[in-house]
Amino acid sequence: GKAFKPDNFVFGNSGAGNNWAKGHYTEGAEIVEQAIDVVRKEAEGSGHVQGFQIAHSLGGGTGSGLGTLLLLKIRDAYPDRLTKTYSIYPSPKVSDTVVEPYNAILATHQLLENADQVYCIDNEALYSIVTNLLKEDAPTFSFMNYLISQVQMGVTASLRFSGQLNGDLRKLGVNLIPFPRLHFFNIAQAPILSPKNSGYTKLFIQELTKQVWSGKQFYSNVPIEDGKFLTASMHYRGKVSTQETDENLEKVQASKAEDFVEWIPNNIK
Repeated sequence: GKAFKPDNFVFGNSGAGNNWAKGHYTEGAEIVEQAIDVVRKEAEGSGHVQGFQIAHSLGGGTGSGLGTLLLLKIRDAYPDRLTKTYSIYPSPKVSDTVVEPYNAILATHQLLENADQVYCIDNEALYSIVTNLLKEDAPTFSFMNYLISQVQMGVTASLRFSGQLNGDLRKLGVNLIPFPRLHFFNIAQAPILSPKNSGYTKLFIQELTKQVWSGKQFYSNVPIEDGKFLTASMHYRGKVSTQETDENLEKVQASKAEDFVEWIPNNIK
């Protein structure tokens, strides 16, 4: 497509063969300098780089091995810039490789140290959203990628458009991360509508807020009742009234008080 500059593609002769070590130390290490040069070229052409965004899966060798190596190199080259990753975690039901858990564990160790924000995504959760909520018989990867792109757009909307609240990636991190190593976010998106029905649906802030907190639209298959929320941040896009969003968030805070830890007051932003 036209989303990426053809000059910026970096290719290797062989894949990592679903092996984290090959992606991190051998095959990946051979081409990572080329990749960093491309990143550097783009960063130098930019007026103000706020951070870097990596989309990768942790089940294979290239996404987990080369992805975390690239993250490490970016951290070395730009220590004062934010790094955020959209990481597809392997799920037991939708698995095609035996070594996926090993690759994910090794990559997670790197994400703990070198990433500032990690958005956890799970193919199984996306699959169930598409089949149960959108009633699609044969979900395609391009449609699941579309769902992920909606969250990416929502998180960076405050950087790209002027709005009532001047938010940025650093503020998001400051509000959401109580301890530096606890930077793994569970994400949800509303509304999730089938493209066929999107023209017929009227949306209200109350309904959007309710959908996000229902638990059915989380991008990771994590049962809410098994733990507690530390912090939460909600991004509304479009023409919305600040007063109405604040009122709805207050209702959420009151109704879900038991689902949040007590030692962080006012932890929904």
